[in-house]
Amino acid sequence: MRSSPPQHSGQDRHQISEDVHNTSLDTSELTGYYTDLSSSDSDSDLGSDGAPALEGVSQQRRRLETAPLITSHRHIPSGDRDDSNHDDNDMLKPDGEDEEKPVTWSSLPKKGQLAILTFARLSEPLTQTSLQAYMFYQLKSFDPSLPDSKISEQAGILQGCFTAAQFITAVWWGRLADADWMGRKRVLLIGLMGTCLSCIGFGFSRSFATAMVFRTLGGVLNSNIGVMRTLIAEIIAEKRFQSRAFLLLPMCFNIGVIIGPILGGTLADPVNGFPQIFGPGSLLGGKEGVWWMQHWPYALPNVLSAMFILASFLAVFFGLDETHEVARYRKDWGRQLGKRLTRALTRKHRHYRPLPRSSNDGSVYLDGSVGTLSTPSTPTRSRVHSRPPKRSKVRQIWTRNILLTLFVHFLLAFHTSAFNSMTFVFLPAPRAPEGSQQGLFHFGGGLGLPSSRVGLATAIIGFIGLPLQIFLYPAVQAKLGTLTSFRVFLPFSQIAYVLMPFLVILPRITWIVWPSFTFVITLQVISRTFILPAAIILVNNCVTDPSILGTVHGVAQSISSAARTLGPFLGGWGLGLGLEYNMVGAVWWALAVEALIGWFMLWSIDEGKGIERKGDDVEDEE
Repeated sequence: MRSSPPQHSGQDRHQISEDVHNTSLDTSELTGYYTDLSSSDSDSDLGSDGAPALEGVSQQRRRLETAPLITSHRHIPSGDRDDSNHDDNDMLKPDGEDEEKPVTWSSLPKKGQLAILTFARLSEPLTQTSLQAYMFYQLKSFDPSLPDSKISEQAGILQGCFTAAQFITAVWWGRLADADWMGRKRVLLIGLMGTCLSCIGFGFSRSFATAMVFRTLGGVLNSNIGVMRTLIAEIIAEKRFQSRAFLLLPMCFNIGVIIGPILGGTLADPVNGFPQIFGPGSLLGGKEGVWWMQHWPYALPNVLSAMFILASFLAVFFGLDETHEVARYRKDWGRQLGKRLTRALTRKHRHYRPLPRSSNDGSVYLDGSVGTLSTPSTPTRSRVHSRPPKRSKVRQIWTRNILLTLFVHFLLAFHTSAFNSMTFVFLPAPRAPEGSQQGLFHFGGGLGLPSSRVGLATAIIGFIGLPLQIFLYPAVQAKLGTLTSFRVFLPFSQIAYVLMPFLVILPRITWIVWPSFTFVITLQVISRTFILPAAIILVNNCVTDPSILGTVHGVAQSISSAARTLGPFLGGWGLGLGLEYNMVGAVWWALAVEALIGWFMLWSIDEGKGIERKGDDVEDEE
């Protein structure tokens, strides 16, 4: 008569199944275990006593205790994960997986997209700084009878109409960039084309009114800065890359400061500047010289600037991907054509076996189960329905932290733009007469530098800024953080503003004046290197809804344009009063007070979390 199995064998099998549930085993081990367990059950039914069955179960438990652990990376939902096993799970990760690699310039993701944006951004400072080199002489050519004071006034009007037009239209362009039917890329293309047309029109202008119309047109159509900041924020999804990514835009300014005036000053009036090439009887000029260069002597630098902008337009059209959460799913004919041209030019043949494609959109996705193919729902439709109502978008902008961050952005743009414009007037202003100084604060005059030395001073600003931005800023910002670095380095600007007017009372010795000037400029450049990218990052991170990101950056650009309109105007007005009343330092010290107010405001704002996506989310999306 066959004996029944012991009562405790079921408990053992239950314990074994719990061990199997809590232990990651190799597939072959599990298969072997269940096979042997089945044979043990059958043997227990056939055996004459329970001893063989118990012995088989004990053997399986010993096999479980000595089985190797699997270190596969299978995602476990948070609801099924036991917190008590957290340390054990960490032990299963390979070495170095939980530690992020240090961020370097070479580790930036999507370098091709960033390179296109940098190329497009560089076109604007090159054009603007090139204009400053010959604007005074071009306005003088319109009406040589006008006094220099009137020419200076017209130059200020031309600069102000551009930034004032940006102030009026930047928010509107930001809203269009957030619109589903428009998107970021189309707005950027319109801005580049508008800048190109404005540049050509300004170069071929024959009157002040015509020049002002084209400068205003360039400001109306130019919303590139706000849109580019939005694009970078969406291209660089992880915050640890932001310090370098957002630094690319200020770096373009320093490059433009170095190259732009050189190109503008060299190519302006080419018939007289290069008579052997463009003049009468020259290689290209023929008997009377190049006619259109004689009729429009300042058109050549504008034509070259327009060609550079057109090249950046084509790079954006063919190579830049749309990043708008809805618009990026529509067909981009320019991008598709760019890919075809790239394949045709490179002619690289890749040998691979194509994956089976879905009948819907040609995309294949793997879900959580291995080997199962599935097609996701239409992204556009799901995203559109998940977005908040349009009425709530504007309300989300007017939060306390966003408003205070934008106010700090305004104060920063005000004193940096005022410093730049005042410096270009302060450096060539004539020296004050001997004996005009009264006490420590009552003195006037400028440094009395010739135009060639003013260009050298401008180059110093660019040459100091570039190495700081490339080598010093990323490491310091990564160590201190965005808001802390803003608070630490903003006072450097205040010190520079306080010391700048005292340069005029130094002995007029070259080896004293130039090192002192370089020291003061270095303080301001160091400050600007850290605070300008920090301001951009703070504005970007105070937004948590991607549907208003472009609008907020448009508002920030509008506020910055207003500050860049008021700053040079009030700074020049105050500097003129200081030169007239023998107290040139008053406006510089007032600028330091304004920067101090901005520094106090930094302690009332918080650095938001922004719209961050983890690396795994970015890879899944790609």
